[in-house]
Amino acid sequence: MTAPKKLFIKTYGCQMNVYDSERMAEALGGQGYVETKSADDADMILLNTCHIREKAAEKVYSELGRFKGLKAEKPDLKIGVAGCVAQAEGEEIMRRQPLVDLVVGPQSYHRLPEMEAKTRAGEKALDTDFPEEDKFEKLKTRPKASRGPTAFLTVQEGCDKFCAFCVVPYTRGAEVSRPADRILAEARDLVERGVREITLLGQNVNAYHGAGADGDMTLAQLIWALDKIDGLERIRFTTSHPNDMGDDLIAAHGACSKLMPYLHLPVQSGSDRILKRMNRSHTAESYLRLIERIRAARPDILMSGDFIVGFPEETEADFQATMDLIEEVNYGYAYSFKYSTRPGTPAAERAQVDEDVKSERLQRLQTLITRQQRAAQDSMVGKEVSVLFEKPGRQKGQMGGKSEYLHAVHVEDAGIEVGDIRKVRVIASGSNSLSGELV
Repeated sequence: MTAPKKLFIKTYGCQMNVYDSERMAEALGGQGYVETKSADDADMILLNTCHIREKAAEKVYSELGRFKGLKAEKPDLKIGVAGCVAQAEGEEIMRRQPLVDLVVGPQSYHRLPEMEAKTRAGEKALDTDFPEEDKFEKLKTRPKASRGPTAFLTVQEGCDKFCAFCVVPYTRGAEVSRPADRILAEARDLVERGVREITLLGQNVNAYHGAGADGDMTLAQLIWALDKIDGLERIRFTTSHPNDMGDDLIAAHGACSKLMPYLHLPVQSGSDRILKRMNRSHTAESYLRLIERIRAARPDILMSGDFIVGFPEETEADFQATMDLIEEVNYGYAYSFKYSTRPGTPAAERAQVDEDVKSERLQRLQTLITRQQRAAQDSMVGKEVSVLFEKPGRQKGQMGGKSEYLHAVHVEDAGIEVGDIRKVRVIASGSNSLSGELV
C-alpha cells in the first residue's frame, strides 16, 4: 500500500481563508494527501495568503525564503501560494521565488488536483483566472474531512462596494452568491458529520442574493431555510455591510431562535467626511439609527465593529467623531487597525497621516474599545448562558466553548463532551474568557 503524501497548509487572514484551506485539503485528499502540522514533514506546502494587512506580499516572500533549505534537502517537495496575494501577484511570485511550483487564486482552487499533477511532471502551474464554473460544485464529490461541532460555510464571495482602502474587489472579484439549494445541501452534510453551529461567510455576506426555488433569496430567507435543518442548533454570519442590512434580516435577529445574538457590522469611521472619502455610502447617523433598529429587534444582541485609524486626511476632529460613535454604540467586540496603503486602491494616492499620529490615535481608540469589551464580559457574571463546547480546556476535566454571544467560556466538569450544548451560570470574568458552572 502506498504511503499517503503529506500536505502542510498555512492559513493567513479571514475566516473565508480558513474555509478555503479546508476545501483545498479536501481537493488534494483525492490525490492521496493527508494533512500534517509540520512543514518539515510535508510533500507539499501551501501558503493560503491574505492581502488585507500591510506589506502582505513582502511577508509572503519572506515566508517562502524560509523554505529554501527545506527545498534543497527535499527536491521533490512542492511549494504553492494560494489566496489573495496569489491573485494579486500572479506569475511575479514565481519570478521572485523560483522555488514556488504552484500559484492558485481563490476562485480556482478546485483545479488543484490537475495543477498538482502538473508539478509532479516537473512543470510550473499557475491559475489566477475567474472561471465560469462553480468551484464548490466541482469539489462536492471530494473526500471530506472529519468535523468538529462548528464550521464555516461560504455563501457569497467578492464585493461591488469598492471602498477606497480595500483590495477585495480586485482579488476576489465581483459579488457572486451561491445557489441556496447547494448551500443547504452542504449544511446538511456538515450536520451529518457532527456540526451543530454554522457561520455563513461572505466578503459582503448580507448582500447575499442566491438563486432559490422562487427567485433570488435574501440572507434572511436563507437563514430561515437553514433554521429548518434538524441537528443544526446555531447560525451566525459575517462580514456585513451597513447598507445591506435589510428589514427581514433585522427581523430575523428577533424571531429566529437559531440565529445567535451577535452581529459584526463594520463602520470604519465615525466621521461623515472620512466615510465619504472611504466610499462607504453610509453616514455615522444612518449607522447609529441602524444599530437602534437592530437592538429594538434583539435587545441583548452583542455588537462588533471594525475601525480604520489614520485614513488619509483624517483630522483630530474626524478621529474624535469616531471615538464619539464608539461611546454611543458601546461595542462588545471590535477590531481596529492603522490605515496602511494597498497598491492600486484610490486611498493609496492621497496625502497620508503621519505614522506617529496614527499610532497615538490607535492607542486611544483601543483603550476605549478594551474598556467596553471588558465591561460587556464582566456584565455576564451571574447570568446563565448557553455554551457549545468545542474542546478540552487547559486543566484536566475542563471543557471550553462559546456562548451565544461568542464569549469563550470554561467549565470544570469531566462529564461534558465535545459538541454538547449546556446551560452555564457565569461565575467569573477573566482577561479574555468567562468561567462558569453547569446549571
